[in-house]
Amino acid sequence: MKLMAKTRNIGISAHIDSGKTTLTERILFYCNKIHKIEDVRGGGAGAKMDHMELEKEKGITITSAATTVTWEGLNGEGIKYAEGIDKECRINIIDTPGHVDFTVEVERSLRVLDGAILVLCSVAGVQSQSITVDRQMKRYSVPRMAFLNKMDRMGANPHKGVAALREKLYHNAVLMQLPIGAEENFKGVVDLITKQAYYFDGENGEKIRVEAMPADMADDVESFREKLLDAASEFDDNMVEKILGGETVTEEEIHNAIKKGVQSLKLTPVFMGSAFKNKGVQLLLNGVARYLPSPLTSAKPKAIDNNTNQKIELEPDNSKPLVCMAFKITDEQFGQLTYTRIYQGTLNKGDTIVNTRTKKKVRVGRIVRMNANDRENIETVGSGDIIALIGIDCASGDTFVAEDGPTHLSCEGMHVPAAVIELSISVKDKDQQTRLSKGLSRFMKEDPTFHVYTDEESAETRIAGMGELHLEIYVERLKREYNCDVQVGAPQVNYRETIRTEAKFDYLHKKQTGGSGQFGHVIGMIKPLAEEKKANEEEVFQFHNEIKGGAIPNEFIASCEKGFNDVMDKGPLAAFPLINVEVYLQDGRYHDVDSSDLAFRIASRMAMRQAVKAASPVILEPIMKVEVETPDEYQGGVIGDLSSRRGIIQASESNETGDVIINALVPLSEMFGYSTILRSMSAGKASYTMEFAKYAECPNNIGEKVMAERKEKLAAQAE
Repeated sequence: MKLMAKTRNIGISAHIDSGKTTLTERILFYCNKIHKIEDVRGGGAGAKMDHMELEKEKGITITSAATTVTWEGLNGEGIKYAEGIDKECRINIIDTPGHVDFTVEVERSLRVLDGAILVLCSVAGVQSQSITVDRQMKRYSVPRMAFLNKMDRMGANPHKGVAALREKLYHNAVLMQLPIGAEENFKGVVDLITKQAYYFDGENGEKIRVEAMPADMADDVESFREKLLDAASEFDDNMVEKILGGETVTEEEIHNAIKKGVQSLKLTPVFMGSAFKNKGVQLLLNGVARYLPSPLTSAKPKAIDNNTNQKIELEPDNSKPLVCMAFKITDEQFGQLTYTRIYQGTLNKGDTIVNTRTKKKVRVGRIVRMNANDRENIETVGSGDIIALIGIDCASGDTFVAEDGPTHLSCEGMHVPAAVIELSISVKDKDQQTRLSKGLSRFMKEDPTFHVYTDEESAETRIAGMGELHLEIYVERLKREYNCDVQVGAPQVNYRETIRTEAKFDYLHKKQTGGSGQFGHVIGMIKPLAEEKKANEEEVFQFHNEIKGGAIPNEFIASCEKGFNDVMDKGPLAAFPLINVEVYLQDGRYHDVDSSDLAFRIASRMAMRQAVKAASPVILEPIMKVEVETPDEYQGGVIGDLSSRRGIIQASESNETGDVIINALVPLSEMFGYSTILRSMSAGKASYTMEFAKYAECPNNIGEKVMAERKEKLAAQAE
């Protein structure tokens, strides 16, 4: 229990290029995990956490990487280790990608974490992917702190960052520090609780110097300290009474109030610094140790009892039966590496555990603690820890329990966004085809957002994913890791179909061919799925059984549902999948002898086909949320180009550096090759990010063009 209380499981998440990996690199250095700092870019060995060759080349994080560090505390003359921080705090860190195409890496990491650091660029503030990451943190109720990075850059403004957290993300954000100096003169920070100035000396900022705050900052410090106390006092009634009574509030009382606010998800303390210039990171680590929850104090994770469908709370207790979850898998030379969170109980090397999905027993041959791609063998691991198992065959999201444990439990799953882009791939010969199949199977197993299928009509192998970069990375990995000379077809948009109006159905399936025949009669209606009923943007199908009086016996209802669902694979317009349809089965008839599961499934299928055709079907196209950052002189050209791509400009604002940030909704079909056009239009100075926003109805002319192309393609394949 003592070790668990000192454990923090945290993620570091942000918009691309906000400095997540650089920050993690500094944390590793200050916790004595590495002895030399490497840069994310620059052609050297590369950052420790970006260990893939592609990550080093592109200067981005592609896969989440895990490591464990021990935070000993601040290092410097006259520094007293503050009360309330667990000495030798063990921090399990997951560094996640910032690019939207790899959002599932963030999704599965946050699913198993107890806390997070939201990194923001202090110049750009809250950007498009910051909003996505924040939404993911909220989805899994993860307490977080914010770190305003790049305080040394021109245009850095901590107050703008806090305002953006409040206005765009609706955080109750409060500054914990004020900067000493600005932009290139950024020297350190003043702690608003202690009112002391912290400077970061030494070649890598490893020595902290504490002095009295600069005299010219006294008024600002008092003003912002009052705001901090006001925000913190909302979580401690005793503190309110002291403030109102004019009594002095102790530092420890302030810390405890902030801790309550953070862990209730109602307060976001904001730290600041420059990870690249080695400033402010150690105080952020103090904040992690002090405010973010341990497995003992975090919200209790839940598992689903598959027998009753009830949710059950798991206890972070080493003496309880083992329950753990595989949240990320990678295939390696010596077998599968399975990243695992231990929610309850203890796991030992040599134990036999059971996969609750497959009911298969496996023996744990090797447990390792990860440090990016390095590993340290360990013999035993307890509740609240994050480790990796070697040689365990399973899928991402599988739950494991002890051999004699609760095999009816499964940990709650995670949200997996729909793939929006696909392309065909092929290789020249059978030898390469074997390697290609092996690589694709591995990638599909590792990444729930990467899909592989064979087009029935053309027999082409197609891959689908979250964006052009997502698929580009996998194609490049096939070439490098599996020596496949991959030929890539043109990208294809994943269109969908849906209905616009209600339609009734009344279908009788009756067939007599000697002996027992087939009889099934279904009556009801279909209608578009209401927005508030959608569990996610691509909610495919909802079925409602409104049969009364046994008009259709209960044993045939499941077959009816399957029959209705069978039609969802191919819509009537262009054979794209149907989405957002709900079916109401209201009446029907059956025959004592001739009715069967097959008869009702066929009746439902035919009824559904008729109803969909009568319900004003329409083609849907994926719409992307696009954010472009460009120098002001190119703003007009960028907006004009986005508009010509059927884009709807939602907002345009200038940042401190004079760049303009343009937000727009643009159909995916209009965005292929956009990066080349944008570079050409802005002399290489503009950049953009793009992520799936929603499906929306195609304009008539586009819908007709899509249907014509689809018809032509299907006809060509039929020949």
